[in-house]
Amino acid sequence: MFNKLRNKLLVLNLSITSGVLAAAFAFVYFITYSGVQSEIRSRLGSQPETQIRLESGAPGVGEQGERSVTRTTSGYAAGDGANVFHIEVDADGNMLNVDSLVDLPDEAYRLAAESAWRNKDGRHAIALNGRQWRYGIAPIQVQIVREDGVPVVVDENKYSITFLDVTETNRTLVQLLTSLLLVGFATLIVIVIVSLYFANRAIKPIREAWDKQKQFVTDASHELKTPLSIIHANCDALEANRDDTIRNQMKWLGYIRIGTDRMAKLVNDMLTLAKTEDARSIVRKVPVHVSKEVEDAIRSMEAAAALKRIRLTRSIEPNIVANGEPDCIRQIVAILFDNAIKYADSEGWIEMSLVRKNRHVTFTISNSGPGIAGQDVPKVFDRFFRADRSRTHADGSYGLGLSIAKSIVDRLGGEIRVSSIENEFTTFSFTIEL
Repeated sequence: MFNKLRNKLLVLNLSITSGVLAAAFAFVYFITYSGVQSEIRSRLGSQPETQIRLESGAPGVGEQGERSVTRTTSGYAAGDGANVFHIEVDADGNMLNVDSLVDLPDEAYRLAAESAWRNKDGRHAIALNGRQWRYGIAPIQVQIVREDGVPVVVDENKYSITFLDVTETNRTLVQLLTSLLLVGFATLIVIVIVSLYFANRAIKPIREAWDKQKQFVTDASHELKTPLSIIHANCDALEANRDDTIRNQMKWLGYIRIGTDRMAKLVNDMLTLAKTEDARSIVRKVPVHVSKEVEDAIRSMEAAAALKRIRLTRSIEPNIVANGEPDCIRQIVAILFDNAIKYADSEGWIEMSLVRKNRHVTFTISNSGPGIAGQDVPKVFDRFFRADRSRTHADGSYGLGLSIAKSIVDRLGGEIRVSSIENEFTTFSFTIEL
């Protein structure tokens, strides 16, 4: 069950993370690709190229007295470098002139012009001399400037095809895509490991709560079994002597009473524990005279300590007021005091103190006795835990008192601690804010 839940959390986390990662990488690649393509389109812009031709009637210049000078103003010139060349073609795509710094044979230029003219959209690159070239076609406008200075535009149906080497650009895009895929794959592996770690951590408290719940049901059933067995056995004894008088069978009725009292105490303790651990319950804190509540709890149990001839020492700082619940504070002190009396040596000692320090108030109680083994100290607040199993039921304890105390302290936003040295003493203390 828990493995299935962990796998669901893992798949959910991977799905969300992978989706976000893929979207981020796709966005990066799309932005880069769009920028590159925009730059290519800008350099291959289809703005008309303008050629300016000067006419002069001076003798000896030509058969028709014409001389011409061509000047390219399309934005491409020799400064474009070795990755750009221009081919001038007529209306049928026949090559007329080549303006290039690229070292290519004439046949390569002719094939380039023919291929570009067949696919005038320029969306796809053409392979030429082992490299990739994008191209753009623009019409050529001829301006004839006469001697009177008036230009005349003549349409000679000629076009300029500009070729741009995009080999390195395409290689860069491929390298970027490969890098993104590799980084994405490596990141996914890391995410799987991290997600598995955190999924296990997320499942751990759920598993522990489930195990504690099962253990609680098992322990509660076991604890209820004993008083139920007592009641059942004594009911059998009553049935076996059904003709006898009630007076003569008071012993069996007394045993039944003991069993029902134990069951009632256990059920009440479990209800108290459930109530204090209920996250939905509202804590209504009011100013509480902590010193008085502690004194009242101690006085109510002094007789039990006197029966074991335990020496009591207390140091209660007066007039301490804190925000809390009066019944809760009294109950915590009563549980800790009762626990100290049960485990203190006969004719031993118990020391108690209540002090205020800064914004906190701390109650501490220590008792002589066998103490708690080091391996058992972390378990003392667990439900139904008893360090001394030989005392089971002998004192009417079911191991819920300290669990209840811890739940109450947690409910008040405080902290409870325990320390012990075997065969010497045990100390419990709890701290709450003023």
